[in-house]
This record gives sequence, C-alpha cells and structure tokens, in this order.
Amino acid sequence: MESIQLNITGMKCGGCVTTVEKILNNSDGIENVSVNLLTNSAYFEITQKHIELETVLENLRENGFPSKIYINDFSKKINQAELEKKKKWNSQWKKLTFALLLLVFSGLGHLAEGRYINFPILGNIFFHASLATIALLFPGREIIINGFKSFIKNHPDMDSLVALGVTSAYSTSLLSLVFPTTGFPCFFNEPVMLLGFILIGRFLEERARYQTGSSIGELLDLQPEIANIFTKDNQIKSIRVNTLRPGQEIQVLAGDRVPADCIVTRGNSYVDVSHITGESKPIEVKAGENLSSGSLNLNSTLRLKVKKVGGESSLAKLVSLIESVNARKPRIQRLADEIAGKFTYFVLIFATLTFFFWWKGARNIWPDLLSHNNEFITHSSHTLHSSLGSNAENFLSLAIQLSIAVLVIACPCALGLATPTVITVASGKAAKKGVLFKGGDKIEMASKINLIIFDKTGTLTKGKPFIVDYKNNNDHSFLLRIAASLEKESRHPIADALIQEAKKQNLSLLPIKKIFTHTGRGISGELDSIDGLIHIGNIEWLLSKGIIIDGDAKKIIENEETKTNTIIGVSIKNNLLGFILLGDLLRDDSIKTVQNLRENKFKINILSGDRKQTVLALAKKIGCKETEVKWDLLPEMKLKTIENLKINNKVAMIGDGINDVPALASSDLGIAVGSGTQIAKANADVVMMGDQLNGLPYSLNLAKKTIRKIKQNLTWAFGYNLIAIPLAAGILFPKYGILLTPSIAALLMATSSITVVINALSLE
Repeated sequence: MESIQLNITGMKCGGCVTTVEKILNNSDGIENVSVNLLTNSAYFEITQKHIELETVLENLRENGFPSKIYINDFSKKINQAELEKKKKWNSQWKKLTFALLLLVFSGLGHLAEGRYINFPILGNIFFHASLATIALLFPGREIIINGFKSFIKNHPDMDSLVALGVTSAYSTSLLSLVFPTTGFPCFFNEPVMLLGFILIGRFLEERARYQTGSSIGELLDLQPEIANIFTKDNQIKSIRVNTLRPGQEIQVLAGDRVPADCIVTRGNSYVDVSHITGESKPIEVKAGENLSSGSLNLNSTLRLKVKKVGGESSLAKLVSLIESVNARKPRIQRLADEIAGKFTYFVLIFATLTFFFWWKGARNIWPDLLSHNNEFITHSSHTLHSSLGSNAENFLSLAIQLSIAVLVIACPCALGLATPTVITVASGKAAKKGVLFKGGDKIEMASKINLIIFDKTGTLTKGKPFIVDYKNNNDHSFLLRIAASLEKESRHPIADALIQEAKKQNLSLLPIKKIFTHTGRGISGELDSIDGLIHIGNIEWLLSKGIIIDGDAKKIIENEETKTNTIIGVSIKNNLLGFILLGDLLRDDSIKTVQNLRENKFKINILSGDRKQTVLALAKKIGCKETEVKWDLLPEMKLKTIENLKINNKVAMIGDGINDVPALASSDLGIAVGSGTQIAKANADVVMMGDQLNGLPYSLNLAKKTIRKIKQNLTWAFGYNLIAIPLAAGILFPKYGILLTPSIAALLMATSSITVVINALSLE
C-alpha cells in the first residue's frame, strides 16, 4: 500500500477533523485515515492501483477543505516551510490589525455613547450599524461563508456556530433599527466585538500552535543552504545544497554544518551530533567514519564524500518521522475527535431548545420575570452595549438573544486541539533527547509501561564484543580463520568481532560453499579447502549436534576465569576444534539508567541468550536479582516469556539485533537502540538514536506527563463547555439576574482554545 499525505486548509475544530475523515473514509480505495488539526494534514493508505486522487481532492474542496498532495522533497521543504510561514503570518497580521481597529472604534463608540468622550458621531446608531456591516463583509466574510457552507452540507463546525451567532445578532439589530416596533434590542457592537475577539484568539492560537511544531523547524534550520565541493582540478566551488550528488567530495570548515550524509575521507575533528543522538558531548571523528547531515563541525577542517542527499539523508528521515508521529492518534484523541465532531450538532440542538424554552416555557414558570428583573450584574444603560437578554421586553426577544449567546460561547476548538498539541510538543522534546516515538499511540502506550525488559548484548552492553582468549590445542590463527571465514556473511556482533580480529592478524578468509544460520544458537556450513561440516555456536547447541565435549573442555567452560565471558565453540566433522572467549563492555550509562528506572518505580528484567554465569555477572553489576534475569534463551523462548509477563504487566522490550525482532513486536512497546540493526529499528515502536540509554527514563516519564497534560486539556475543554453553555443559556438569570454579553462569550471561547495550547507548551 502507498502512503499519502495531504496538506489541508479550512480546518478549524474537531468537527472539521471528523468531516474530513468521513470524506476520506467514504472514498473507494482509501484506508487507515488519520487527520490532524494541529498540522492541518491528513494521512492515509491507497489500497487500489488506479485511484483518482483528483476526485478525492475535488470532493474535499467542494466541502470547504482545499487540499494538495504533500511531496516529500527535503530540499524544497525548507524553503516552502519558510514561505508558507511568512504568508500565513502576513495574513494573520492583516486580520488581526483589522480586528483591533474594529474593537477600538467599537470601544470609542461605547465611551461616546456614555458621554465619556465628546465625539457624538461615534455613539450614533448608524455609525455602529456601518461598523458591524464592515466587520461582516471583510474580516468576518471568510468565517461566515465557510460556516454556512459547512452548515448547508450537514457538517457544521466552529465557523458554523460563529456565523450563525454573528448573523443572528446582526439581523436582530438590523430589524430593531428598521422596525423599532418589534421591541428587539439593537446591539450592533456585538458582531464587531465577537469577530474581533475570535480573530485575536485565532491569531494567538496560531502563534501557540506554531510554537508546538517548532522542533521540526529547528531541525530544518540545521540544513545549510551552501556546500563547498571539490572540482576535478581540486579547487573549491560553492554550490546550493539541493544540487549535491552522491559521490561528490566536499569541504566542511570548523563552525559549518554537514550538508548531507557523508563519510570522512581526510582530517579529524570533534563534531556535535546532538540533533541525532540527543547527547551534547561532541564525538571525535577521523577518516573512514560516517557523519549525518546537520552535524556541526567544531574545530578542524574535514574532507567528506557525499553518500546520501535530500530526502534520503538522516536529517530528512528524522524530520519525516517526527511529522508522521501525528498520523497515528492515541485512543484518547480518537475519542476526543469523535466527540468534537458531534459537538456542533449538540450546540445547535441546545441553542434551539434554549430558544423554545425561553419563548414558550419560561413565561409559564416565571410570568413576571421580565417585569421584575430591571437591574442585572451585567446590565448597561447604554442601548448599544447591553447584555443579550438584559433589555428584552418580551419572551420572544429574550429567547432569540439567549440562543445567540449559546451559539457564540460554545467551543469545539479546545476539544480538537487538546491532544495533538501535547503530542507534538512531547514528540519534539523527546526527539531533542534522541528518542523517537513512532506515533501518538506509542506515547500513550509508553505512559502505561511498568515493566522494562532489557536484552543484554548490544543493549546493556556496547554490542562490540572483543576476543579475550582462545582455548584449543591447535594454532589459534587456524581456529580464528575457520570461525571468521564462516561468519563473514553474518550481521551478528560476535561475527563482526571475529572478522575484525582476523583482519588485524592479516588472515586470508576462505570462500564459503554452504552456510546455515541457526538464530540464537550459531552457524554451520562448509568452506573451501576444509573437509567436513563446520559448526560455530554456543555450548548447548554444539552438544545437541552430537559434538563431543570431553572432560578437559568442560573444565575450560566451568573455569572461574571464563565464567564471565561469552564462549563459542568451533567444530569440524563433529570434532571440537576449540573455544573462543569473548568479552563485551557495559554501556557507560547502563548502571545509572537502570537505577533511574527503579527509582521511578519501573520493574526491570533481563532476557539473554548468553550463558548463566555471564548474564548473572552483568546483572550483579547493574543491581538486578537472579529472579529478574533469564539466560540461555532462544528468540522463541524470549517471546514466550514476554507473553507470560504481559498477563499482569504492560511490558516494554529494549533490543538491538535481528534475534530481538519477535520480542520487540510482541511486547506492548518495542524500543530499539540506535546502534542496532535496521530491522530492529524498523519493527520497534520507539527508536533511541544514539549509543546511550539515558534518554529512556526521560522519555518514559515524558510519556506519563504527556497523557496527564492531555487529560488536563480535555477536562478543561469539557468543563468549560459544561459550565459556559448553560450560563449563556440563562441558567442564572431567573434567580440572580446574571447574563453574558456575546463579546464576553466570544472572549471566553477564544481563551478556552488558547489555554489548552499554552498548557501543552508548558510540558517539561
């Protein structure tokens, strides 16, 4: 299936998200749809070869959501992001300026009407009528048109509520001005105030939303625009980065950033790679080592050969991965979006019920209500600026005004923004620490984890075994040559140790005739010039293959000096050739990381395929009990152990190799170490980009804080509407005479949206 991303305009609230998802889900050949309000994007997969995407785009456009297919061109993304940001800000500033001017004139009119300033024209009813008309025709036009379009197409959204509220207030005031005998109040200032506050709120909301996605912008800023390449005659020439090609050689001076994924061909220097690993400590690089795009060269000139450019570079893939986090929603967000999608229907129904209640029902309950309530807390003697309902002379007038207030104060925006803002902030903060969550749902799962399982080799240890000793009666070089020859096609860390040692000793490796890999056990096969089947692997496996391990060999295995080492045996024709002892170093931060996790109430287990003595020796170093450790495990045994542990726990598995893939996939949360294999990282839910584990406690605690923030936001969003809507409907009017003005309602509505975004930004 092909994945597609759309950039969508016109989405304002959770109702819009639901509408867009419905349109896409109802399109043939489209599955796994996910729409994000914060990033204004949609992700889905195409299940049919011949699908007319233009038809889908046209359908979205007709429903008020103009869209275009997102093209993942990293070189264009940087410039495009900057241009779109400037364009959006210019538009927002224009609308904000207009809104502020309208609010100023409306406020001055209020003062003139009360004779606080001597400008009678500003207090004139026709001046305010003109001001309201301008507000509707210009800054409010887009909101009103989009709102009514959505309403007519039966998917009302935030704009629909605003449009109905504004036009109702304007129409009522116009009727009052043209036909005074109707008894309706005239409040032309309310559409002006309402639109003004909404536009200010959206500007502040957009600003805050932009800040939540700043981590992507910061990564894009790491890509330099110019690269210095070596010409054929070895001269330096400056070119734009988007014209770089693999194979070209470039010069990176001290203080410059690496423009593409490269390999060092000359020079040595210290380089800051914190954007990938999250580690601020620079690393030393020399010829033959790889550097990722965006790395900062600190103190010496380097000559590099370009390997990957543009969208294939590690920086581009990192940006794409962070962007895709929003494609996979946590369960709590799906629930919020579903509620927000139906919320506007609820508001419209509630506004209608409010109208009929005050028109037909209230007169029977409180027949003297309007005649006895002459002064209210929100009452104003100025006819242009009274609260909705406070000057109503009959129940019909009161019903109209309070139903308008309900439309104005309701806010599905806060529901729609409550989750994606926090998820985006959290994923950005985790990325800065070198931890990448592959979706908001993974952050949600990480928040529930209580048991963490570590693989040993390559996870708690550095995964770079080295040969400690040889135990055989023959030539050590022959033993190593046989082992390295058969292991040269393997990706296992032990194989790499054997091959590297063979290279150091300048041993020529023999061609492979046959090879069989036995995952978690060893490798067997045949080599040229060697007669018979060769086995290389752990002791238990060799015994199962009928290889005789006599008394002297057993003494070697049980010797105290060898217990803490990994031992592999080598045999030819079922005759034991000897043993190779390998050691591996603990990662520098393994002990501290495990201690930190324990302090945060996480349970720790270690599952390893290594032998008992080796695993127990490591467990002792990091403070694990024997009951928390299992050894001599094959991949399927790890899988079974995890399945049993999942019965009473939420389990995270941390591994690095091919043999860890089943366990990573089976656990509730699979975490791959960045130095591990590509297949492990591809099958994990979380990837730790560097060689350090210290980002793990931070990211798991961050996940807990993230879900806590989401719950706070949703509580606020639901709580606000639960209190504000009945208040606007006049629930306190009969007893206390309290009513809201639409302008205050609009201010509260805007504040509710801004609050959830600011709360997301406060995530630490």
